[in-house]
Amino acid sequence: MPAIWKKPISLEEITRVHVGTTVAHLGIEMLEIGDDFLRARVPVDARTRQPFGLLHGGVSVVLAETLGSTGAYYSSPEGHRAVGLDINANHLRATTSGWVTATARPVHIGRTTQVWQIDMVNDAGQATCTSRITMAVLAS
Repeated sequence: MPAIWKKPISLEEITRVHVGTTVAHLGIEMLEIGDDFLRARVPVDARTRQPFGLLHGGVSVVLAETLGSTGAYYSSPEGHRAVGLDINANHLRATTSGWVTATARPVHIGRTTQVWQIDMVNDAGQATCTSRITMAVLAS
């Protein structure tokens, strides 16, 4: 199965473009690029917890949008970019420490839209959140 990536992609490049952004501030780390997926993780710490000690649900959405947007951009043709149209998230299990790791895979890669599924797990491998993002693919 051929890789879905239409632009040069590397962990170093993805990390570089996120320097000085929300992604870097929250401590999100890009972990892996596969033929048809991206993987990253976020720490559950003082930057990412809500007042009751749980990973803030919005941080899960930031992680999902980061991976879905990144995947959509790099799987779009040269001269195109991807912008978010809609995102949803189902929070399944609270997390109070450690890391939450997310894996994003495309559900649909079309000419003008893409849909990505992002599944998140805690350090024990238990599902914490599942998210879906719809992206518009636009000429730059």
